[in-house]
Amino acid sequence: MKWGVISTAKIGTEKVIPAMQESDQLEILAIAGRDLGKTREVAENLRIPRAYGSYEELLADPSIEAIYNPLPNHLHVEWTIKALEAGKHVLCEKPIGLDTTDAKRLIEARDKSGKQVLEAFMVRHHPQWAEARKIIESGQIGELTTVQSIFTYFNADPNNVRNKKDIGGGGLLDIGCYCIVGPRYVTGKEPIRVVSLMDKDPKFGTDRLVSGMLDFGSGLQASFVCGTQSAAVQRVHILGTEGRIEILMPFNPIPENPALIRVAGQKQPGFDDAREIKFPICNHYTLQGESATAIFKGESPVDYPIEDGIANMQILDAMARSAKTGSWEMVSPR
Repeated sequence: MKWGVISTAKIGTEKVIPAMQESDQLEILAIAGRDLGKTREVAENLRIPRAYGSYEELLADPSIEAIYNPLPNHLHVEWTIKALEAGKHVLCEKPIGLDTTDAKRLIEARDKSGKQVLEAFMVRHHPQWAEARKIIESGQIGELTTVQSIFTYFNADPNNVRNKKDIGGGGLLDIGCYCIVGPRYVTGKEPIRVVSLMDKDPKFGTDRLVSGMLDFGSGLQASFVCGTQSAAVQRVHILGTEGRIEILMPFNPIPENPALIRVAGQKQPGFDDAREIKFPICNHYTLQGESATAIFKGESPVDYPIEDGIANMQILDAMARSAKTGSWEMVSPR
């Protein structure tokens, strides 16, 4: 399958495109940017055959079958719809939109075009997350009670898109979304209500530190902290009545190193007695690209349709509402 990329964003040029190029199941045929000179330089460096000076030109290329969209958050829905209308399948970076209303526009565009659109949550393609879910489903750690996540980094660059409020910047949309999709993935359940606490940068107006809780009902909870101006750390703890799981690098594991999770019993507070599970070296961006390609070619069922992205967006919206009201907020039905 021949792919095109709209935008020369770093997430694409430094992580996703090189990883996708490792696969023999797809080809990155073209890339488009607003600055043709820069785009040509990027294309040359990444050995991409075609460079376009506008997104419209790339979408008009009849040989392109699928689009990867790593544009800033406020352009996700707009250009995904344009790609669908041009007859292309789309893999769009998370979050799928700025809010639920924005994201829901994709349903009609998908149905009208007959093409697929997927949200790029690469973590769901890494075997460490699949193994954690398998362990939970097997009952090895007893009845699941809590999923706790932390994901932080430090970025105070005023020119970075993550620090621009008017285009969807801020920690909740950028990395908090992982702390929501992770518990949804391993539990297979949807939260009923959420509550959050948010601290905003006085200059940028973006949320730089967010704490949240998700109530799944029946005693199952999830909690998280995400931040854009804190020391970089990431970790997930999954607790059951009879044991626990620790995912050491849950969200962006180093692809050159084997990923590692720990599984332990209930008695010791540490992981001295833990069973360690190492996974073969892999790149979850490569796996994501291959999964999307198989779905677009009709060789694999759609495991996470755009409705799943909208469900995640509704939780993010409820978190944002809670930060304003200071109270629990119900998650709206799809």
